[in-house]
Amino acid sequence: MRASAVATLAGIGDTEVILWIERGWVRPDPDGSEWVFHDIDVARVRLIRDLRFSMNVSDDTLPLVLSLLDQIYDLRGTIGAVLRALETQPASVQDAVLSVIRSTRA
Repeated sequence: MRASAVATLAGIGDTEVILWIERGWVRPDPDGSEWVFHDIDVARVRLIRDLRFSMNVSDDTLPLVLSLLDQIYDLRGTIGAVLRALETQPASVQDAVLSVIRSTRA
């Protein structure tokens, strides 16, 4: 998908999308002189659009907000992997882990 198509989908101008790519806020795959946008890239463009225009997050603050959101996304993936690994363990191991979790939250 071309930058102009992504801009149209997100309801913003091509210039904005290109600027966001140059700033590293969106990282589509390069393909010669074009960029290849995947669904995740389109979703990120829409997120940035909402942060910038609906929530009035400034250009100076946006990199921090995106970094924190990326960290949350990565953390969710890691927690999911740990949970899947824990599900393969015997009930006694699962109970022990849950007991430790509960004791540290109190």
